[in-house]
Amino acid sequence: MEKKLTESELLEKEKKYCSHGDTVHYLEPPKFFERCEGSYLYDRENTAFLDLQMWYSAASFGYKNERLGNALKKQVDKLPQLACQYLHPEKVELAEKIAKSMERLFGESGRVHFNVGGAQAVEDALKLVRNATKRNLMFAFMGGYHGRTLGASAITSSYRYRRRYGHFSDRAQFVPYPYCYRCPYDKKYPDCGMYCVKQFEKLFETEYNGVLDNKTGEAEYGAFFVESIQGTGGYVIPPKEYFPMLKKILDKHKILLVDDEIQMGFHRAGKLWGMANFNVIPDVVVFGKALTNGLNPLSGIWAKEELISPKVFPAGSTHSTFSSNTLGTAIGLELMKMLEEQDYEKKIMEKGKSFLGRLKSLQKKYPRVIGDVDGLGLALRMEIVQKDGYAPDRELADKIFAEGMKGDLRGKDGKKIGLVLDVGGYYKNVFTIAPCFDITESEMDLAEDLFDQLIRRCAKDRI
Repeated sequence: MEKKLTESELLEKEKKYCSHGDTVHYLEPPKFFERCEGSYLYDRENTAFLDLQMWYSAASFGYKNERLGNALKKQVDKLPQLACQYLHPEKVELAEKIAKSMERLFGESGRVHFNVGGAQAVEDALKLVRNATKRNLMFAFMGGYHGRTLGASAITSSYRYRRRYGHFSDRAQFVPYPYCYRCPYDKKYPDCGMYCVKQFEKLFETEYNGVLDNKTGEAEYGAFFVESIQGTGGYVIPPKEYFPMLKKILDKHKILLVDDEIQMGFHRAGKLWGMANFNVIPDVVVFGKALTNGLNPLSGIWAKEELISPKVFPAGSTHSTFSSNTLGTAIGLELMKMLEEQDYEKKIMEKGKSFLGRLKSLQKKYPRVIGDVDGLGLALRMEIVQKDGYAPDRELADKIFAEGMKGDLRGKDGKKIGLVLDVGGYYKNVFTIAPCFDITESEMDLAEDLFDQLIRRCAKDRI
């Protein structure tokens, strides 16, 4: 029998042979896991870790989901691989279900184009916009995140993702997001009168603001890439009226609205597509992550018919070897069938309200640790703040995250347990909470208790 390597032996090999260019070494030493199920990850000592971020919302339907796993196994035995220049039934049926969901929610007909990862789908959206508008400049939000390929980095606001890679001549013009808790204009909602969107509108008043030729009415920008709820930016939820006001401005100047649903799609924010919460019809929707519950990479874009019809976006307009792969489309099709069988919107809105209530209780209990808490569906946020109750406290957020990963908290049964969190936000002080859709009330109680233990351990001076 082959000897099982110890963690220390594996870490030595990882140190020598693995690139540190990914995000593994954000935590030192990196953490190994051995198995997973439901809302839990298990380390090599079989210690359970309650996961409240579910692989950045990629495993929304639970680790080792039996139904989706069986769909994968069935496809492995039937048609495990096929060049994407050929058709297979699952691709066509999945595209139909996604397109029909857009018809139901947005009243628009369109088509679906598949790719592999989220950033690759963003690249396809950029190509689609450039092809349709003949413009290569884009608007995007401060705090927005769309991926780390070169094209996606150009519309992602963090300079940190571009700094090493030279000049980005087509970098987006970044616009402040309606982050009401930390308004960039120092206004207070609702007394602000939506000042932020009015400031954006002012860009189009004169050609000297650099976005519009007032004589011809032609904008220099092809699209505005948005997240209905900012993901990496800290699960920031905009006021209901923001996106409808923004869309009117964009439509007036023939600028497309591209809705990045990679994190919020497939019911994370309650509705199937996050933007449906705001009564706005996007021109293009980008999706990925939860479509396959993390079992196999698959992403894609949906676009209105006039943008993606074969007349304007013909064969070979873009291509990827593993796009519309048989394994991913089989899982995605099964997932869409699953969504049709029960009211996920109602389920997730109810669970989100219940979980948010627990976070608000913690906020009330620890006002010198927890600032803003908010949520829509099961996209929840908790800001960690300094003693004044407002200033961001990145150091404490990092400490709480690291302590949770030690796996030495105590569950109600007295056993050791860990807590998996994700830190995001503009100041890296926000826990972006994206639990499994099947999280139970007892698991929510456990999450509240584990947060309580971590705060008592890490912020004794503020209790």
